[in-house]
Amino acid sequence: MSATRRLIAVVLLVPTLTAVALWAFAWPAARTAPRDLPLGVAGPAAATAQVEKQLAQHEGAFEIHRYADEAAARDAIEDRTVYGAVVVTAQGPELLTASAASPVVAQLLQQAVAQQAAAEGTQVKTVDVVPAPSADPRGAALNASVLPLALAGIIAGAVVTFLGLRGWRAVAALLGAAALVGVVAAALAHSWLEVLTGDWWAEAGVLGLSTLAVSAAVAGCAALVGTAGVGVVAFVVMFLGNPFSGAASAPRMLPEPAGAIGQWLPPGAGTTLLRSVSFFDGAAATGPALTLLWWAAFGLGAVLLGAQLKARSARTEPAPEEREPALVG
Repeated sequence: MSATRRLIAVVLLVPTLTAVALWAFAWPAARTAPRDLPLGVAGPAAATAQVEKQLAQHEGAFEIHRYADEAAARDAIEDRTVYGAVVVTAQGPELLTASAASPVVAQLLQQAVAQQAAAEGTQVKTVDVVPAPSADPRGAALNASVLPLALAGIIAGAVVTFLGLRGWRAVAALLGAAALVGVVAAALAHSWLEVLTGDWWAEAGVLGLSTLAVSAAVAGCAALVGTAGVGVVAFVVMFLGNPFSGAASAPRMLPEPAGAIGQWLPPGAGTTLLRSVSFFDGAAATGPALTLLWWAAFGLGAVLLGAQLKARSARTEPAPEEREPALVG
């Protein structure tokens, strides 16, 4: 490629990447709003009808789940079926929230229910069923952990690729690096910062698995298509996985289909799984855990497959002495 073409390529590539980055990060942030957000309503049917009617005025915002009483609503919140619930009692409406699931959603529910109660001249009692850690009441630390874990996975996969590790050696390196990242991250987030409150080893396993899902995908894609695979996976993880993860709010707060896409990528699945393990005793952990395992398994499988394909290519390639001699002019 000539110098002029390289210059043109750089001039066009930089603004294009900038536009993609701004779209990926700014679009979800600018369009954050509840979309079919699971919300419970508890109490006698005759008493909750008015509450449901008022919530229905927020068209498309809430997905209503009905429960018989407050105990059932609390169980649904702790199982991560709903983000909160409005309980109709004789003393007035009561709002149950779970700031550990999403401080942004908890605040949004308080504002929405309080406004309706104020219009009727009543007050709402708010109870935080699963509160966020006192060291991180706004979830800022959990949100900030998404990018470092993604970078750790990208770096690990790239190092394995550029060092020329193949086959089982590459798999061992990826597993070892992910395990160490998980232990170090748990030591920082749980033991030092105290922003995670669940089982220490379970959290370390989630953090390590999140890293492995990215690093294995990077190394596996590179093993099959070459070093360009590093850039492909890095682009997907950084420009889609990170902003679409819903870590700053919730997947149901992002514009469609960003929230759904984010949960199929390692950053989003890892964030959801970490919340479940750390704050909800593992409730609703199956889906995101399977997503991370799928990424890790296919990535490691691609690493082994790429090594076999290269070994087979080397065996079938004729030796130098077996090749036809070059014609001398």
